[in-house]
Amino acid sequence: MATLLYRLGRFAFRRRGLTVLLWLLVLFGAGFAASSAPAPPADTFSMPGTESQKAFDLLEEKFPAAGAEGASARVVVRAPKGERITETANKKSVADLVGDLGDNPGVTRVTDPFTTGAVSKDGTTAYAVATYKASGTELTDAQHDALDKSLRSGRSAGLTVEAGGDAVKVDTAMSGVGEKIGVLISALVLLLTFGSLIAAGMPLLTAVIGVGIGISAITALGSTLGLSATTSNLAMMLGLAVGIDYALFVVSRYRSEKLEGHDRQEAAGRAVGTAGSAVVFAGLTVIVALAGLSVVNIPVLTKMGLAAAGTVAVAVLIATTLVPALLAFAPIRVLRRRDRAAFRSKPLSPRKQRKAAKRAAKQARRHPNLGARWAGYVLRHPVAVLLVGVVGLGALAVPAADLRLGLPGEGTMATDTTQRKAYDMLSASFGDGFNGPLTVTVEAPKAAAVAKRVAQRFAAQDGVASVAPPTVNPAGDTALFNVIPASGPGKAATEDLVRSLRGSAGALEKDTGSE
Repeated sequence: MATLLYRLGRFAFRRRGLTVLLWLLVLFGAGFAASSAPAPPADTFSMPGTESQKAFDLLEEKFPAAGAEGASARVVVRAPKGERITETANKKSVADLVGDLGDNPGVTRVTDPFTTGAVSKDGTTAYAVATYKASGTELTDAQHDALDKSLRSGRSAGLTVEAGGDAVKVDTAMSGVGEKIGVLISALVLLLTFGSLIAAGMPLLTAVIGVGIGISAITALGSTLGLSATTSNLAMMLGLAVGIDYALFVVSRYRSEKLEGHDRQEAAGRAVGTAGSAVVFAGLTVIVALAGLSVVNIPVLTKMGLAAAGTVAVAVLIATTLVPALLAFAPIRVLRRRDRAAFRSKPLSPRKQRKAAKRAAKQARRHPNLGARWAGYVLRHPVAVLLVGVVGLGALAVPAADLRLGLPGEGTMATDTTQRKAYDMLSASFGDGFNGPLTVTVEAPKAAAVAKRVAQRFAAQDGVASVAPPTVNPAGDTALFNVIPASGPGKAATEDLVRSLRGSAGALEKDTGSE
């Protein structure tokens, strides 16, 4: 492997123009393919084999009009201070809002809070649910604008109106900010570390090229392989990280080899043969780990992992070919300013360059940098450093004992968003668990009677705040109802309740012959 990479590094250095041209052709070719490719499919999240996914599939089959996969907007309405939502004027304003929501494009149905009983006990707050035919990721800007217009019309009537749900447009103004900040910090760290603008810019440039090729390829293949728009998120983050890292290895090794007295082409070959070997094996490790995401059998994670793995493979190829080619364009300027003078003295014969390089290497050994001094300290005190490292890692890991994992929801959004305001209004007026209702499906020959019995049993369980009346499909063989927990969706008590309900479902299935 090292010998092959050594030859590859020398070839790329010697044929720098051809190597750079080929990579530019790949970049522009991938960009052109991405610009002319059909739009990628909408995001879908499914977990085959889980009980939740079975319930969603059953709803899609038995309640097609309900739009189990369709987007929904839960519009929360609160009366002015000191008034009740059930007063005549406010009730009329709510009715106008419900009618306006029903006229929006793509809306299949809107619930009336006064008909469904979706009014708080204190009579100040109510909510209506607008259901769309399309999923949240498939809604158009016109549909989002129509929803916003309806909310504004409700507010103009004097009501406090906020909306949550996947039909509400999420503000993406801050998307990509993390990556931009990361690139700026990386540029600063590289500049301070290398002491050369050329050496610092080279890993950044090659990383951006690699990410550009990877993202463009994902976009070009999106419609063919079913890669959604969010598939590229993981590829972008990892592509930037490993792209900078791998290029840094090769550039740093080239500088060391050059200071050891090797000529430029030989230094490039040795850099790729040594550091390039580490890059290849590190890249293969990351690729295998990302491909391992397919083991969990969640399609969206499988696609994200494989797409990111492809971007990492591109980063490895760039580090072992494009980086040595770029080094050939600035073989001396990539060094620190104090080291360049040794290679600029005339005449620049190979023999005198080697002598100058040896003098520079001796100077570096007499005045080692911080990294060299730290490495020497570690070698002199291995046991102490090991103990401090283990204790430090243990201290950092202590909080993981109480770590709770979960997906971010509307309750974690910024407090100035309409989704967070609607979430807080519902929690305050209806209870914490109202933002995380549990949907229960009952499939049986006489679903109405069985569902009623199941609902009564579930209503008696600890941790259940309320149970909605069951709804039966036209065929009468499937029913569904919602269970409102007493605790919020992110609480451990809600998880325990879900396990308890699923545990009691087995006995109910045997007693009633249902599923």
